[in-house]
Amino acid sequence: QKRVALAKLIIDEPQLIIMDEPTNHLDLDMIEWMESYLQRSDISLLLVTHDRYFLDRVCTEIIELDNQTLYRYKGNYSYFIEKKAEREFNEAREIDKARNLMRKELEWIRKMPKARGTKSKSRISAFYDLKEKAGQKTTEQDLQLNVKMSRIGGKILELKKLYKNYGDKVILKGFDYTFRKGERIGIVGKNGIGKSTFLNILAGIEQPDSGKVNVGDTIVFGYYSQKGINLKEDKRVIEVVKDIGEFIPMGDGSKLSASQLLSLFQFPPEMQYTYVSKLSGGEKKRLYLMTVLMKNPNFLILDEPTNDLDLLTLNTLEDFLVNFQGCIIIVSHDRYFMDKLVDQLFIFEGNGVIKGFTGNYSDYRNMEREQQKDAKEEKKVTDKEQKQQEPVTSASSKAKLSFKEKFELEQIEKELPVLEKQKEELNQQLISGIKEHQKITEIADKLAKVSEEIDFKTMRWLELSEKQ
Repeated sequence: QKRVALAKLIIDEPQLIIMDEPTNHLDLDMIEWMESYLQRSDISLLLVTHDRYFLDRVCTEIIELDNQTLYRYKGNYSYFIEKKAEREFNEAREIDKARNLMRKELEWIRKMPKARGTKSKSRISAFYDLKEKAGQKTTEQDLQLNVKMSRIGGKILELKKLYKNYGDKVILKGFDYTFRKGERIGIVGKNGIGKSTFLNILAGIEQPDSGKVNVGDTIVFGYYSQKGINLKEDKRVIEVVKDIGEFIPMGDGSKLSASQLLSLFQFPPEMQYTYVSKLSGGEKKRLYLMTVLMKNPNFLILDEPTNDLDLLTLNTLEDFLVNFQGCIIIVSHDRYFMDKLVDQLFIFEGNGVIKGFTGNYSDYRNMEREQQKDAKEEKKVTDKEQKQQEPVTSASSKAKLSFKEKFELEQIEKELPVLEKQKEELNQQLISGIKEHQKITEIADKLAKVSEEIDFKTMRWLELSEKQ
């Protein structure tokens, strides 16, 4: 659906394109194609995205919305990160200066005799301006993901001879794997190839057609599904959390109340009693992520976890996962996220073929490019050798057209314009708004036959013309 929407957008070659999270739900090959398309100099682009590689490679200017203020940076994402850090450092220094000065001014305000009517109005006005500046926050609120992890035993997860089909579509064909403690695996493959089905089988949501999934006794899955969970729209945010537990054990042995944990996940007290129906898509995803981690999992299954998360939540989630001691398996189109977290890949190639690769996504793509480069070089050498071995023939020695072939060539030259006209008429009928399904099918069948005949006769015409 996302690819069709993208095709619909760019087919008219617009001069200005506005995109909101364009990389969500696209496979990695499609994202890389879109990057190369959008790098064209004749397109103006305004987009919202959390995909940091995409920002780095496509954008030449970043606009940040922070604390109701817009900041503009002339450069890509890497430049933005550098300059944002400089800005925050300078702002923090200014706020510190303002606080020191405010303490002195506050002392002056308090000591001022009440009876004196000539109190400096300008100094009092400046004091309140100073107070406002000194009250600014110097750092963003950290989202601290320090939830406790359940103990993990020796046996984790064994997959034995797994088979899974949907009709003629083969998802798994005798797949075997035994997970080891602390493994971090990324899954790569085109849309619709079966990645989410594979994760559902691991989590026990779907069953394989045959084979065994043996789960260790100590394993507690935390499954962040691409589809999310059905949060009840008429419930308040805090009620969703309390349904799981009033108090949540943390990694340092302490316990947090539902309200305290929500505050850590950027749900301040005034938001905690908001109805779920009022939350944005990203806020719902953040709440869902929180409910997954509250269950103290030691085996995390993450299906497109970065969709709709803001960069602050995303960075903090990454920091948590880097220090996570259990197993992680990730399906994600976010290449930066994958590079940072995984050290091996399952590559879904289709028709049940799954290959292993040691390394992250960038390592894999670099290997593919090297292989493609080697294949091209090899083809060049082969073509050159074949050309050198071909016998040289003079123009006079080439075969000429027979009478029958001359007649065939003349006939094809007459028939091709007629067939092209038929094709155009059939195309017009298809787009004319016919509602009857049977009629549409008949026209489509005729169109296919005419197109096939055009292709055949065109190829034959080329053969005869070359010979002539």
